[in-house]
Amino acid sequence: MAFLCLFYLLLLGVLSKSQLVIALLNDQATLLAINKELKVPGWDDNTTNYCNWDGIFCNLNHSFVERLVLSRLQLRGNVNLISQLKALKQLDLSSNSFRSSIPSAFGTLSELEYLDLSSNNFEGSIPKELGSLRNLKSLNLSNNKLVGEIPNELQGLHMLEEFQISSNSFNGSIPYWVGNFTKLRVFTAYENKLGGEIPDNLGSVSELKLLNLHSNQLGGSIPRSIFAMGKLEVLVLTQNRLSGEIPQLVGKCKGLSSIRIGNNELVGVIPKEIGNVSSLTYFEADDNHLSGEIISEFARCSNLTLLNLASNGFAGVIPPELGKLVNLQELILSGNSLFGDIPESILGCKSLNKLDLSNNRFNGTIPNDICNMSRLQYLLLSQNSIKGEIPHEIGNCIKLLALQMGSNYLTGTIPPEISRIRNLQIALNLSYNHLRGSLPPELGKLDKLVSLDVSNNQLSGTIPQSFKGMLSLIEVNFSNNLLSGPVPAFVPFQKSPNSSFSRNKGLCGDPLSSLCGNSYAFDHDNYHHKVSYRIILAVIGSGLAVFVSVTVIVLLFMMRERQEKAAKAAGFAENATNDQPTIVAGHVFVENLRQAVDLDAVVKATSKDSNKLINGTFSTVYKAVMPSGMILSVRRLKSMDRTIIHHQGKMIRELERLSKLCHDNLMRPIGYVIYEDVALLVHDYLPNGTLFQLLHESSKQSEYEPDWPTRLSIAIGVAEGLAFLHHVAIIHLDISSGNALLDANFKPLIGEIEISKLLDPSRGTASISAVAGSFGYIPPEYAYTMQVTAPGNVYSYGVVLLEILTSRQPVEEDFGEGVDLVKWVHGAPARGETPEQILDAKLSTVSFGWRREMLAALKVALLCTDTTPAKRPKMKKVVEMLQEIKQN
Repeated sequence: MAFLCLFYLLLLGVLSKSQLVIALLNDQATLLAINKELKVPGWDDNTTNYCNWDGIFCNLNHSFVERLVLSRLQLRGNVNLISQLKALKQLDLSSNSFRSSIPSAFGTLSELEYLDLSSNNFEGSIPKELGSLRNLKSLNLSNNKLVGEIPNELQGLHMLEEFQISSNSFNGSIPYWVGNFTKLRVFTAYENKLGGEIPDNLGSVSELKLLNLHSNQLGGSIPRSIFAMGKLEVLVLTQNRLSGEIPQLVGKCKGLSSIRIGNNELVGVIPKEIGNVSSLTYFEADDNHLSGEIISEFARCSNLTLLNLASNGFAGVIPPELGKLVNLQELILSGNSLFGDIPESILGCKSLNKLDLSNNRFNGTIPNDICNMSRLQYLLLSQNSIKGEIPHEIGNCIKLLALQMGSNYLTGTIPPEISRIRNLQIALNLSYNHLRGSLPPELGKLDKLVSLDVSNNQLSGTIPQSFKGMLSLIEVNFSNNLLSGPVPAFVPFQKSPNSSFSRNKGLCGDPLSSLCGNSYAFDHDNYHHKVSYRIILAVIGSGLAVFVSVTVIVLLFMMRERQEKAAKAAGFAENATNDQPTIVAGHVFVENLRQAVDLDAVVKATSKDSNKLINGTFSTVYKAVMPSGMILSVRRLKSMDRTIIHHQGKMIRELERLSKLCHDNLMRPIGYVIYEDVALLVHDYLPNGTLFQLLHESSKQSEYEPDWPTRLSIAIGVAEGLAFLHHVAIIHLDISSGNALLDANFKPLIGEIEISKLLDPSRGTASISAVAGSFGYIPPEYAYTMQVTAPGNVYSYGVVLLEILTSRQPVEEDFGEGVDLVKWVHGAPARGETPEQILDAKLSTVSFGWRREMLAALKVALLCTDTTPAKRPKMKKVVEMLQEIKQN
């Protein structure tokens, strides 16, 4: 008997070993066949040890392929052969160029736990055979061209934790059985054509944490079940047809950070239980039919960063308790029936950068201390009944990008102090008020302003010649006032329609039909008026000269005194140990770098101007040499972004997540330091600077050699990085050539992605309106929407692509007044110029092949910079077009 048992064990061992050999040979043959079909970079047909090939992970015995990770390799071809790797537990083919239908044979991979086919061009429907994958924990089919309904065969996937099918063309409804998945944590099906109702059992038996169904055709009410377990962290249901009320059960989800339910047909009041959601950061319920008063319970949500209740039926006053929200960055209450004063308590929201109270019934005055909110960038008060004068203290709002006060009952004069708001660029709108007096000549200092509207007031005098200093003006309106004299000879004025100057009886000159005759020029009274005016100017000029001289002397004295103090301080710097600020928090994410990175040296490097590399929109970048010899770049956040460090826990979690973002064209943080009210983000050092420097500085050097292939590769890399950001629902706040950094091999990495993510920690998809971006890259619709969107990112990328093609900067004097790079390029046919004349001749004349590729890329840039956002391609499509140019 013992002999028989021993014989059986030996036989079993021989059979298992033979099966091992067969499996080994099968996997090897399969991988060779896959490589022949897909031509995978990094795979070597001559090496038998395939477990060392890129993207292949074998089991402990090195006998079976358990993980196949082939993402972002620009692969195309037939993937059906992969189904022969029977031991696969993870299959990741994301972000490639596969165009076929999803192979039904994938349903035979019975061990599969993770299947990611996202960001490809897979077509057809979801194979019902995938329902056989009973071990599947994560299924991601997002960003493809899939159609049809969600097959009922998938209801057998009871182990599913993540179910993602977003950005396709699925129709039908969300199956009821999705709510039966007990392990489901993430369900995203946004940007499809799904109808019907959200299943009323969704979330009732699972630990649902993220639900994103925006941009569908879903109706019915918001199910109470999604809040039942109290685990929900992110809820995005915008742009559907949802009706009914907001469930009171929402207060059970204390970890809920983002509620986005705008653009629906919701009714009723906001439940007071919202005050129990202590982690709430974003609350967007705009464009619904909500009513009642704005509840004061929002004040209990101390982390609230954005509150958007625009375009509803709210009435009453703004609760003064909202002034307790010290972290609030955006308060958007436009399009309601709110009345009363702008509460003084709101001035306690020190982090506020957007206050939108437009289109309501406010009837008080503008608080003199409105600029106590020192970070304010958008002050939108149009279409109310606000009275009184514009306070002269408005000039203290030096960070304003838009000032909208049109359609009120404002009186008095236009304060010249507005000229101190040198960042004002989107709009200055004071139209439809009762303003009197003359136009302050000081407004001509607003050289970034795009839109100026002072129409329908009682303004008198002339349009000052100093307004020629408004070099960025695109739209002006001086109509229906009491203005007189000639319209200054200024391109933005002369290109404006007659209606921009009409109904001013005394105005003459272009673009008006009335000419300024000699009778006006030599009018006796006007002559004496001009003489007296010149005398006054001379007196004022003399006084200013004396004042400036005294000021310069005082400043020089102060500077000298400061330098002497600095020199003394520097003498004691080495011996003084308490001069170095105390680090509150700091960490290096990459384990094998922790010994090489000295956080104290990081802080010290940012104290020296000699280490400064780049001065960006949101941050300043320094070079930091560690005691170990390692070189890093350190990004110091500017004051406008320091509000995020008051949420240190969330900030650190987001930075950790970003450090794990896997994409070759993103500059990821490797660590951080926080001290006092300063946040430093640590990155790898990139020796070749920025794309801006390459295009506009290096190209002017005598040793410069034209290299179009490198520029095209850079353009593709930036596009791929941006497409990936859009795929993970991050809208970049400042796409520009200055934010594309180049490594030692000139591979581009998009910078400042942390800023975009930290300002939008919920990973939601609604538009962000915290910033405008860099001048010259801002899309035209921004002046009206004041929102940074994905199509807006595409426009900004188009400007970068035009820079690459033309070697011209986004704004140059050569373009003419009021003309930027986009208008200069789009206006070439009207100037009689051919596309070839737009391109950088140093590149396009080198070879016919280069010129052909550049002309093809120019077509892509023109699509990206279309004035209509809906006509611009998605970044995924831009990547495809540029890759096709390179391959062909």
